[in-house]
Order: sequence, then C-alpha cells, then structure tokens
Amino acid sequence: MRNVGTIVRGIRTPIIKENDDLASIVVDSVMNASVSENFEILDKDVIAVTEAVVGIAQGNYCTVDDIAFDIKRKFKSNHIGIVFPILSRNRFSMILKGIARGCSKITMLLSYPADEVGNHLFDEKYLREYDINPYVDVLSYEKYNELFKNEVHTFTGINYVDFYKELVESENCEIDFVFANDPKVIYNYVDEALACDIHTRFETKRLLNCLGLDDILNESVNGSGFNSKYGLLGSNKSTNEKLKLFPNNSEQLVLDIQRMIKEKTNKNVEVMIYGDGAFKDPVGKIWELADPVVSPFYTEGLKGTPNEIKLKYVSDNKFADLRGSELQEAMRKEIRNKEKDLKGQNITLGTTPRQITDLLGSLCDLTSGSGDKGTPVVLVQRYFSNYADE
Repeated sequence: MRNVGTIVRGIRTPIIKENDDLASIVVDSVMNASVSENFEILDKDVIAVTEAVVGIAQGNYCTVDDIAFDIKRKFKSNHIGIVFPILSRNRFSMILKGIARGCSKITMLLSYPADEVGNHLFDEKYLREYDINPYVDVLSYEKYNELFKNEVHTFTGINYVDFYKELVESENCEIDFVFANDPKVIYNYVDEALACDIHTRFETKRLLNCLGLDDILNESVNGSGFNSKYGLLGSNKSTNEKLKLFPNNSEQLVLDIQRMIKEKTNKNVEVMIYGDGAFKDPVGKIWELADPVVSPFYTEGLKGTPNEIKLKYVSDNKFADLRGSELQEAMRKEIRNKEKDLKGQNITLGTTPRQITDLLGSLCDLTSGSGDKGTPVVLVQRYFSNYADE
C-alpha cells in the first residue's frame, strides 16, 4: 500500500505582470519544479492558479474615477445609501472612495456586531451587556460612538467607522452612519441604495429592489477592466487610485494549461483558478471568503462534491471486531464497493461534503498565502486517491 496520500506543493513562478503569457508561465513553472524537486506529474493532479495573477495578466484593472463614472450614470440621486459593506481596507476602501467621488452624500448602513464575513465592529458580548436586540434595534452614529468608540478590529487594530468616515470626507463627500441588520432601514434615509454585501446580496437586492456591487463595472467604462458577472465583487486594492478586478472570461486559460500539460507529459490534469478559501478563523471569527466564489473557473473533472466513507465510523461499527491486515483489506474492499451516491447515509458522517473546488481552494489558499511566499500556483497531487489505491 502507498504510504503517502495527498501532496500539496506551492510552485514558485516569476513575478507576473500585465500581458504576460500566463498559461506558459504556469506550465513552465510546474515542469521546472518537477525537475528540481524530482517528482512526476500524475493523472488527476490539480494545478491551481491564484485569481490575483490571472487578473494581473489580463490587465483587468479599473480606477477610482471609473467607479465614480459608473456610479454617476447609474444613480439619479447625489445621496446614496450603502448597504452592508464589509470592513476591509483591501477589499472595500477603494470602492468606497469611488462611490464618494461619484456623489455628494453617503448614508452607510452597517450590520452589527459584525459584517457578513465576520469582521467585528465590536464583541457580541456587548449585545447582552447593553441589552441590544440585533434583530430590531437601530443604532445611530451617536449611540454607536457612545458605546463602541474605542473598539477596534482584532487583527488590524482599525476602527473602521472612523476609517471610512475619513476616507469619504477626503473626497469632499458627506457621510452618515446607521447600524442595523434589516436592510430596509436604509430607505428611512435615502431614495436610492447600493447593496455592497457579497454572499447575501441576492436577498438584499431583492428586498431593496436596488443595484449591487456586481452591477458596477460589469462592463468596461472608458476602456477600463470589468467583470461581466461580478462587477466590483472580488476586487482588491492595487494603488491609491486603482483596483484589480476579479478574473473575467478565463475559461480558456484553464483549458490551455490542461492541454499544454497533456502535450508535455501525456497526463490528464485538472486546472482551477482560486481566490479566498472558504474557512473561518477561530480567533478573529473571520469567515475568509471576501471573493464572490472560491473558484470562478475550473475544468470539468472538478465539478461536484466528494463521495467518501468515514473510515473511523466504519471501523468502529461494521468492522469493530477486525484488526491488522484483515481490517485493512476489509476497509479497502468497502471503499471499492461503495455506492456512487452516499448522500445522507451514516457512513459519510464527518466527511465534509462541500464542493470539491471549495475544498481545494481552501487548501490552496492556505498553501500559497497572501504575502511573500511567491507561490501563486499550487500543485495538488493524489487528492482523488484513497485508502484502497495501491
């Protein structure tokens, strides 16, 4: 029996710049790594490319002025309600700057005690301490400051209310804040609203009958980059006047990488583009998924969810009296003969039946990191192997 299961390798590449031939860079980097580290490319290996370098290579950027232009043409009023933005300098500050540049006043509705991805304005223990009902209570800016003025983000040390206020006012735009968890509250203050949430945007847009960030820069503005499906969602700060957008129209990239590896190795690999992994930090309570999806583009073999049995459950129940080689052989036989769809059966308890791309994306995001590792490509080997494989 093989003694090693899944292997994950961060693959170093040259620094990616606009208009680079990304498919060739990815393939060459993987092939060079296989030589230097003395490993073979295998069938069903997964080559994952971070969305950041895809957007960079595509030149998929927009400016703060582009956002302001799109805001001005899509909103009649100069007073816009911003509903449920996340608390992030990297993800939202430049978007907010563009909105502020495109109007004269903003009323920002912030959810509390945290945004949708788990960034906290304040610890939820204060809800009980101050007898606040988050389902119905609306807090004014003055009340928020009275209770929570000195609260800062666990990891960044930033007071995001102060930060957003200063940013908007630096664009000669007024800003008011309201704190509530019912999006309809915004219409007590404005006539037009922009839903700025990510995963809950569908319900917010339905309730408010309004545009969302996915409707801003969903087409090119004055030659800018854009994302036809997600608009500004998934964008990152590039400079103080520029944002990198989520990858657009990248189906061909994953197919090209798959084809080129096949030509070089005669192996059939899977390829995906990944962004944030979908996992929650136990300390800061942040659900690490500020992108609209974990993987916007991937090859056919990555569709679906795992169909696995829980070895511990089977060992403790069906094979409770077996030990050693007899148990090993029985378990391998159980895996080989498992049904094609085990959904809902006790035998799967604890196997985390999430989307394969979400599981792989989390694995790859933790491997590549977001800092200075220099590994925007991740090679995952034997992910689809199991205990029954020789």
